[in-house]
Parts: sequence; structure tokens; C-alpha cells
Amino acid sequence: MIRGIHHIAIVVSDLEAAMKTYETLLGVKPERVAEVPEQEIKMACFALPGGRIELLEPTTPDSGVNKYLQKRGEGIHHVCFESDDVDADARELIEKGFVPTTPSPQDGPEGRIIFLHPKSTHGVLIELLQEVDE
Repeated sequence: MIRGIHHIAIVVSDLEAAMKTYETLLGVKPERVAEVPEQEIKMACFALPGGRIELLEPTTPDSGVNKYLQKRGEGIHHVCFESDDVDADARELIEKGFVPTTPSPQDGPEGRIIFLHPKSTHGVLIELLQEVDE
């Protein structure tokens, strides 16, 4: 079951500059700054009540995030919803006609994830995330 918004991801061309902007805007420093090689990004996460803002900078020219940046420019990349059971939610949503970007959920840096293609969600890339217990 989808429980709520986990984060909104914003693609940026310069993570350091964007972090300064969002530190000023939000009044907090990022809780996490990391490189995620498997997704070919550097990211900064800002924790807020009710969700997080994630800034994403591509690290390779061939990454999906860089292709997005080159095509659309900086801005909202995706909205992520928390899931109690991403495998069950994915099966149900696919049965209802939503189109995943991969055949099934996969392991990501924060847990099990799957993305739903924007063509099936009115132009918005949607991520479902089931966080792993630490």
C-alpha cells in the first residue's frame, strides 16, 4: 500500500551550487550527500517534515539523469511514494495499466524500488520505494 510522499527529486547541473540555494531556501543543511555509482549520480538529501527533497547531479554523459537534464533542463525529475510492499504494489499497478521502466522492482540505495513511466502517469516519473530496515 502506498503510504505517502517519500521525496521529490530535482535534477541539477551543479550540485554544490544547488545545495547552497536549497540550504538558504529551506534553512537546513543536507542530511546526506553521496555519490551513487549504480545510478550515475551525486545526490544531496534535505529532510523536511512530511518528506524530503533530493537534488540529483548526473556523473556520466550517458546516464538517464543527464539525458533528462539535456532534454528538459533543471527541475523536478520524479516524485517518490513510500510503499509497504513495493513488489505487491508494482504487480497491482501494472495490472491496472501503469507502465514500469523495468520489468520488476530492483534493489536501490535506500531499498526496493520501481519507476513508473511518465507516459502512464500524465507526464510525471513516479518512483515507489520500500525502505530497508537499517
